[in-house]
Amino acid sequence: MQIIRTPQHPWQPQGTVYGTLLNFQREWDLWAPRMHDEPHKAPPKKPVLYVKSANTFNAAGHDLVLQDGVSEVDVGASLGLVMGHDGQIQAGALLLDWSVPHTSYFRPPIKFRCRDGYLGLPQALTPFQSDWDQLNIEVLCNGLVVQRVALSTLKRSIPQLLADVSDFMTLQAGDVLMVGTDCLEGGLRPRARAGDTVEIRAAGLEPVVQNVTTGGAA
Repeated sequence: MQIIRTPQHPWQPQGTVYGTLLNFQREWDLWAPRMHDEPHKAPPKKPVLYVKSANTFNAAGHDLVLQDGVSEVDVGASLGLVMGHDGQIQAGALLLDWSVPHTSYFRPPIKFRCRDGYLGLPQALTPFQSDWDQLNIEVLCNGLVVQRVALSTLKRSIPQLLADVSDFMTLQAGDVLMVGTDCLEGGLRPRARAGDTVEIRAAGLEPVVQNVTTGGAA
């Protein structure tokens, strides 16, 4: 698999980065009993999206710096789909979608997801492959595998997610659509603290490795 390499200039998104919530079957099933509660009273009919603002972009080789009293963070391993000029997927990237632990997944909590440096990026992009619905992502903390994410368990497959999002918004060239992050069996995500090293990896894609620190600058 050819990788789009930028050895001296690590990749950064050139458009808007959108995250997707509740797009793994396990987490959907865990939340299903509460989907008819206030304030929504029904399961979401369209993909639930949020934006990772530009201040979250954390280029390859930089640490995640915990600030403002945050002592631990949720680890969200995701595949980002990078859009081309023809409205189709051009490339992909593993993305480390950090967030402060929280309990709301219906209304994306911006203050927990859009902190400085809370989107770990790979060194380079990988040209799109049609078999990525079968991709398996491993999450490692300090060298130990703490989660395996199977994209075969997506509620909306990659083609279906792109089609459903395109029904209500237009993705521009350079925009990135993350397919979602999976939870563990109990509904939580892996967590990391200062001093930990987290890596996400999958066959054929550039890995993302970040150290979690406190203070200073990433």
